[in-house]
Amino acid sequence: MGANMAQRLMRGGHRVVGFDPAEAPRKGIEEQGGQSAATLEALVAKLKAPRTVWLMVPAGAVTDSTVAALTPLLSPGDTIIDGGNSNYRDTQRRAKAVAQRQIHYVDSGTSGGVWGLKEGYSLMIGGEEAVVERLRPIFETLAPAPGQGWGRVGAVGSGHYTKMIHNGIEYGLMQAYAEGFSILKHKSEFELDLHQIAEIWRFGSVVRSWLLDLTADALEKNPTLKGIAPYVADSGEGRWTAAEAIELGVPAYVITSSLFARFGSQDDDSFSDKLLAAMRNQFGGHAIKSE
Repeated sequence: MGANMAQRLMRGGHRVVGFDPAEAPRKGIEEQGGQSAATLEALVAKLKAPRTVWLMVPAGAVTDSTVAALTPLLSPGDTIIDGGNSNYRDTQRRAKAVAQRQIHYVDSGTSGGVWGLKEGYSLMIGGEEAVVERLRPIFETLAPAPGQGWGRVGAVGSGHYTKMIHNGIEYGLMQAYAEGFSILKHKSEFELDLHQIAEIWRFGSVVRSWLLDLTADALEKNPTLKGIAPYVADSGEGRWTAAEAIELGVPAYVITSSLFARFGSQDDDSFSDKLLAAMRNQFGGHAIKSE
């Protein structure tokens, strides 16, 4: 994702220097017309002050270690942008730490995935207003259009907070589509063509969306979903959203249910389901299916 963002920036006329521990991604950015650096020290040396360093690394320890390594290399007035899916509380903590060296910290919740290079990225940005405004040309280039799909939503941490809720909503939408199409598939009487139905819904329907577009594409390529295991990972944002809803006392029925559905898919030896089968056998004599 970071490589595609760098490519979109270069297409927009920005000077980009890319760092990655692996040689292949560095070579890739050079082939696209950018520069690369084999170390963070080399990266900082190639950037003109005031520097802007955009991080696209996994949330958690990797982000912490990268920020810690970058901070002593930067100068007052430089900016770190975290475009990953960091927990907003971690973002606030990191911003306070680098502020002691007069380094600005901006969090950009970034959505767009593998399609962002072509379609643009949705950017939910948190940070000081003046700093975000200075970086406007970067955001306008990455966004679908200069005035669409991006904006400063508030102070540091608010960008990642907004992206967290965005991903929680995404969990619910995906679950609803999956359940609906599953019902259609199980109605064998009609022998429904799920790809055809997805294509119909894509135009004019109130349930049309980009997720439905992707669903239609998946069903066209693999109508029976052969070879795909019924295992759905969760990357953290759904858990954080559910925890936030509990902390705030806000009912979030769909988001939490979709999160638990993912947990269920990850348990290939469900003790609770086995116990349910055993209870039915105990009180009603219902048959137990052997493994």
